[in-house]
Amino acid sequence: MSDHSDQATSVLTPQQIIEAALAASRTDGCVVVVRSIGEANVRWANNTVTTSGLAASLSWFVVAVDGRTAGTHAGSAVDAASAAAVAGVVAAAEGAARSAAASGPARDAQPLIEPGSGSGVDADFGDAPAAESFGVYDALLPGLSAAFDGARGGERILYGFARHELATTYLGSSTGLRRRWVQPTGTLEVNAKSSDLTRSSWAGASTADFRDVDVESMADDLTRRLGWADRTVQLEAGRYDTVLPPTSVADFLIHLAWSAGARASYEGRSAFSAPGGGVKLGERVSDRPLELYCDPAEPGIESVPFVAVDSSGYEEQFSVFDNGAPIGRSSLVRDGKLDGLVHTRATAAEYATAATIPADNLVLRGGDGSRSIDDLVAGVDRGLLITSQWYLREVDPMTMLLTGLTRDGVYLIERGEVTAAVNNFRFNMSPFDVLRRASDVGGTQRCLSREWSDWFTRTAMPPMRVDGFHMSSVSKAQ
Repeated sequence: MSDHSDQATSVLTPQQIIEAALAASRTDGCVVVVRSIGEANVRWANNTVTTSGLAASLSWFVVAVDGRTAGTHAGSAVDAASAAAVAGVVAAAEGAARSAAASGPARDAQPLIEPGSGSGVDADFGDAPAAESFGVYDALLPGLSAAFDGARGGERILYGFARHELATTYLGSSTGLRRRWVQPTGTLEVNAKSSDLTRSSWAGASTADFRDVDVESMADDLTRRLGWADRTVQLEAGRYDTVLPPTSVADFLIHLAWSAGARASYEGRSAFSAPGGGVKLGERVSDRPLELYCDPAEPGIESVPFVAVDSSGYEEQFSVFDNGAPIGRSSLVRDGKLDGLVHTRATAAEYATAATIPADNLVLRGGDGSRSIDDLVAGVDRGLLITSQWYLREVDPMTMLLTGLTRDGVYLIERGEVTAAVNNFRFNMSPFDVLRRASDVGGTQRCLSREWSDWFTRTAMPPMRVDGFHMSSVSKAQ
């Protein structure tokens, strides 16, 4: 929903929306979340920029709590034109809460978050939303231009896009919370193709502001991969010792994090469930001292430090009753063993433990920080390097078995060197298989999952050698 500049003067500020909504509330509790989002994007094809632009949007919703039930209703810019219009959205949320009451108390019902020992009011709550600017690409565009020049000279073609979003989230509650958070999100994806379009390779990056992205280096790496594809080899399905760059490791472990809901695990419906009841906490999943965790304060990939959700979902990994709750560091794997699950306050109370609400990032550490992807490749006598995966989907939730396709980058390793491109495969692997079969793990670096890049952009992962990676069939996809 676009908020054009000529409409901006007719829309209440985020703080005004919140205060108007709370003033109109007539139920036992109310939470209001407003997001102002600015977006700048650049697209290119055939070694030239094709489109670019700026956009802005405003979204907001009201959660009304009536007894032990809650209802949510989303507002638009039109609904934010006056206090009376805002009150209409509040009334709709309260109607939803009353309707929900007909089904009985919500299973995740909890008292709304109180300010606690602190004031519960962020010092910058009264500030205006952060403004997006095309200047965020000042550090990127010169390098992109140089990459275009290099591609033209080398008979290569570059395609891709860069996206930057600056989201300002405001949260206010009837209990007195007033929170504000500014979240920058930047991604860059580049495809390189040979001039005859027979060879292609993909690379991606995640960033806060593009100042740490070397697009010329990315283009050089893609050129090297296209060179590997001067020779092609057809291989049969089977198990191969395989090197996964950080982006491919992220593809698997994001799914593991999304599957760590406590309720599903305790009710015997997930790969974290133990046979006969209970959960597998403490079970070893890697011989390596690996640690997988979320932390909103992780340097370089910081994320919103409080809950701001419009629905309870993902197997109760999130709850509207937890809105405003602080998010801390939560561990899923520690020293190679399963260490934790995702708990809302409701499941934490039910299973007598602490709430562990996940942050919007994911980190895997515990490898050898001095070892690069090339170092891992050098240790493989005959195997594969997979630089891009595609279309991962779950086959069996009880084992977390995933299936997917390789795309734009599977290569043959012979005697420690990449010697050819290989046909694509369909693979069947569980994230747990990836961890259990990891025989060499390098240094952690910020990376972008290709499969989940539309939803989850803040990851830091190491490259990993996985012995016996299961290529279940040959794919004819190009």
